Amino acid sequence: MKSIVLSIASLSALILFSCKDKNELIQVQVPNSSYTDSIPAKGDPKSVKANPGAFEMKGLNYGYNDLEPYMDGLTVETHYSKHHLGYCNKLNDAIKGTPLETMAIEEILKGIDLKNSALRNNAGGYYNHNVFWEIIGPKAGGRPTGKVAELIDRDFENFGNFKTQFSDAAKGLFGSGWVWLVYQNDGTLKITTTVNQDNPLMPNAAIQGYPLIALDVWEHAYYLKYKNERPKYIENFWQLVDWSKVEYRLSLIK
Repeated sequence: MKSIVLSIASLSALILFSCKDKNELIQVQVPNSSYTDSIPAKGDPKSVKANPGAFEMKGLNYGYNDLEPYMDGLTVETHYSKHHLGYCNKLNDAIKGTPLETMAIEEILKGIDLKNSALRNNAGGYYNHNVFWEIIGPKAGGRPTGKVAELIDRDFENFGNFKTQFSDAAKGLFGSGWVWLVYQNDGTLKITTTVNQDNPLMPNAAIQGYPLIALDVWEHAYYLKYKNERPKYIENFWQLVDWSKVEYRLSLIK
């Protein structure tokens, strides 16, 4: 039996019909019209390895194509196996032969020399992407529960307000950068943004804190699928947030 899958962006149904040959079944898969065509990936994230050095790629808890229809496989593959891997390798090069090789990435970031652009950009890029991949996943979305939900209700009045404020910050960030939900030293949650590969652990951060959520708004994170429609990418990001992972990150704070 032959199976032919055709992607037609203008319809939103799965259509099955038979041809004259009863042994041939044509399957036409039609994605939701609110998304542009997706490009599947062929690689495996488990095969992505950093060059020998202090830091390694942490891996993904899902396959490249598993975040469909909200994030296409080719974007995830390129983002992880090219961009993120590049930051990891260049970070290892930047700290080779220095005392930083024995330090945790968080400690490197907290005491980073902001004039050292190679270290700043690549340490930030490595860490930021680790958080981003960690807190998203398939079969996710919905609303937070547990302690995270309590803190969001306390500091933003309700989840709807939080979601709107976070999304607005992402839409309003000019150029390349990140949007964060952080836990501050005083126990409160705060939304903040950073440019390029900076993050809230760095000494120059306008708002410092421990990252619970990270959203990458560099164009490489969404352009293959969403083109210049960053707001649509941000809207669909909420379908991928794994609140159990956010809760876990909160539990790590001592």
